Amino acid sequence: MKRRTMFQRSLLLAAVACTALLGACGTPQVQDYAKEAPVLELRDYFNGTLDAYGIFTDRSGKVVKRFSVVMNCTWQGDAGVLDEAFTYSDGSTQRRIWRLTRHANGRYSGTADDVVGSAEGQQSGNAFNWTYTLALPVDAQVIEVQFDDWMYLMNNKVMINKAAMRKWGVGLGEVTLSFIKR
Repeated sequence: MKRRTMFQRSLLLAAVACTALLGACGTPQVQDYAKEAPVLELRDYFNGTLDAYGIFTDRSGKVVKRFSVVMNCTWQGDAGVLDEAFTYSDGSTQRRIWRLTRHANGRYSGTADDVVGSAEGQQSGNAFNWTYTLALPVDAQVIEVQFDDWMYLMNNKVMINKAAMRKWGVGLGEVTLSFIKR
């Protein structure tokens, strides 16, 4: 009986390890974009006023919310402020002020009032990826949702952003938006 239990545990551990490895194989890494151009420099792109237009889709792909954003961005050395004013399709508004810090080797960190802890990111080539937990108000309560946020610079004016939202590892939906630099 003991031998059978150990065999079952070993089999279960092997299955979990294989699943983790297979999942990691399919996950893009920011370094995959190292040779892509134009090269994204966050301090240059997120400087001045930008407009953004986006949608939130649920896990089935249905558009649940549309929104626009006006961003006023400034930098002093390696410290940046991205002041975002959201207007949603239902007429509601929201404001988020990101405080970014540029570190060595294309790394960034950021905070905002509704971000739990710190966002951590990496830039390479034309791409930027960062992850963070957002305290999101939903139906009179606040839930913590994890974001895996990818940005791709298309040219000196346009950037595409795609962010996957998860709670306890389960996909909730995606946010897709385009930034347009004025």
